Amino acid sequence: MKHHASIKLITRAVALCLLFLASMANAQSLEEAKAAGLIGEKSDGYIGLVQQDAPEAVVELVRSVNRQRRERYQQIARDNDIPINTVAQLAYARAVEATRSGNYIEDANGDWVRKP
Repeated sequence: MKHHASIKLITRAVALCLLFLASMANAQSLEEAKAAGLIGEKSDGYIGLVQQDAPEAVVELVRSVNRQRRERYQQIARDNDIPINTVAQLAYARAVEATRSGNYIEDANGDWVRKP
């Protein structure tokens, strides 16, 4: 039962983390890049380039968001004594829920698909 409560706590922390990171990384630009089909949510819990020829500003945005996410995931993993991959997987699940219809997400095969 304690494990279940820990997962709930981690899930909430990840959700708050994603909201916080989005605001720090200029959420408007992030959302614009997602809506334009340039970037999407990768199955590893990070942002990825859907279009490899994206403008340099978008590439830098991806780097910045991923750097911030990685730092936050590491902190959550340390605080809860769990692997960082577990935190990232939970973050991906939350990110998919929050992704708008028509934006890209990475499926289990590593392919970019538009969220219905």
